[in-house]
Amino acid sequence: MSRIGKLTIAIPAGVTVEFKDSVVTVKGAKGTLTQKITGAIDVTTENGHVHVIAKDDTQQTNALHGLYRALIANMVKGVSEGYSKGLEVKGVGWRAAMQGNKLVLNVGFSHPVEVVQPEGIKIECPSQTEITVSGIDKVLVGQVAADLRAIRVPEPYHGYGIRYKGEHVEHKEGKTSGKGKK
Repeated sequence: MSRIGKLTIAIPAGVTVEFKDSVVTVKGAKGTLTQKITGAIDVTTENGHVHVIAKDDTQQTNALHGLYRALIANMVKGVSEGYSKGLEVKGVGWRAAMQGNKLVLNVGFSHPVEVVQPEGIKIECPSQTEITVSGIDKVLVGQVAADLRAIRVPEPYHGYGIRYKGEHVEHKEGKTSGKGKK
């Protein structure tokens, strides 16, 4: 059995979890999420907790057991609290701004980069150098944040780029002139 899969998931007030036809549906104040369950996995709810049960003891089922338990726990947290990722824009004259449902990035290219806000995701710019990506789906929030970071990955010499809040970028030493060496 999977150690992660054996853990139960507490259901907060206002959240309902339903398992029907191999699909888990989690409804909460912030929205609804669904996840298809494959393999020999069963999901039950009792006494305000969700139990993910493996029907056999194969290696594949053990892997799926822990995976689906983690996915369901993320869904429960997402519909009750939500997820957010913070990004910082570092660079001279670099900035980010929202124009309607588009994020406009001026990050050292000859043209501004426009990113359309995906459905189910909210992108905000509290200041010109900060971006906040939030939503109920943990995977989607992380993917959108990673895509924004990939537009201009932090470079190691000056540290310019888009980075996660609190991310440490290891700085490299620049070239030396080589004068005076024999």
